[in-house]
Amino acid sequence: MSGPAQVKFYQTGTFTIGNRLLDVSVRSVQADENRSNSLTSGHRACQGCGEALGARYALDTAMRATGNRIVVANATGCLEVFSTPYPESSWQMPWLHSLFGNAPAVATGMAAAMKVKGRTDVRVIAQGGDGGTVDIGFGCLSGMFERNDDVLYICYDNEAYMNTGVQRSSATPPAARTATTPAVGGEPGNVMHQGKNVPLIAMAHGIPYVATATVADLRDLEYKVDRAMGIHGARYLHVHVPCPLGWGSAPHDTVKVARLAVECGLFPVFEAVDGEVVGRRTIRRRVATDEYLKLQSRFRHLFSPKRDEERLAAIQAIADRNIARFGLLGEGVPA
Repeated sequence: MSGPAQVKFYQTGTFTIGNRLLDVSVRSVQADENRSNSLTSGHRACQGCGEALGARYALDTAMRATGNRIVVANATGCLEVFSTPYPESSWQMPWLHSLFGNAPAVATGMAAAMKVKGRTDVRVIAQGGDGGTVDIGFGCLSGMFERNDDVLYICYDNEAYMNTGVQRSSATPPAARTATTPAVGGEPGNVMHQGKNVPLIAMAHGIPYVATATVADLRDLEYKVDRAMGIHGARYLHVHVPCPLGWGSAPHDTVKVARLAVECGLFPVFEAVDGEVVGRRTIRRRVATDEYLKLQSRFRHLFSPKRDEERLAAIQAIADRNIARFGLLGEGVPA
């Protein structure tokens, strides 16, 4: 008879969400049984909602970093609607609902009030989706950056106006089908070469801290929120959050889709200090953009009834430029 089988605890040393076999000091915030559960149960988010994941991860980390001393201004949008169906709320912190476009301005006023009251221990966060950030609230956001107000603004980017019926925003990717960019005509879907890159615009303001993150990398997201809460002045965090309803992806594929966006180069993950990139998350297994696009029915018209080689090549070129611009290829990964 052979000897006893060796038991292997595969979870130890991994970056899985649990990590309860690791020492407490190196566990993720989500693995801590004493986490704040800032966005608690009872909300109305769809199955697989990336925005719900992103908000919970980010604010639980901010709560731990500040000893539970934060106040939040939340723009109108999906996150506000599914978390606060009147008269209920899933938020376990001081939380204020602003208009669609003025969350940065409201947060600025909150930060000013805390300064007047001498409450330097209370930190202010503003948050919203891409519609309230990239489009409707863009002017207020730029003003917050220009004044260097002591606010962390978090954009949960699901790449369209999901709450009002999946209309195009300035963060909607090229060729994507939305209610206002239908898959009809000679060039179906969103027009190529439109929109704006808010992380780069934020960097152009020279603010103390700018970063991008994704729900596919919990550790990185938590690290960036923690670092941002240790800095004073205007800070901006742009979190990629897939939307199964608007993207036509499977609810159980949310993290997979988010990971492929990074691994193909369409969503570069990096951080910048005072307008200069100081770190990036390199690609470990590079994939073609097709592998990411095929999981989403909003891009189905690029593959059926025949492949749209021209626009697929244009999307791949965007990923290639991101990889070159930010130096995203890890050591040993083929170009």
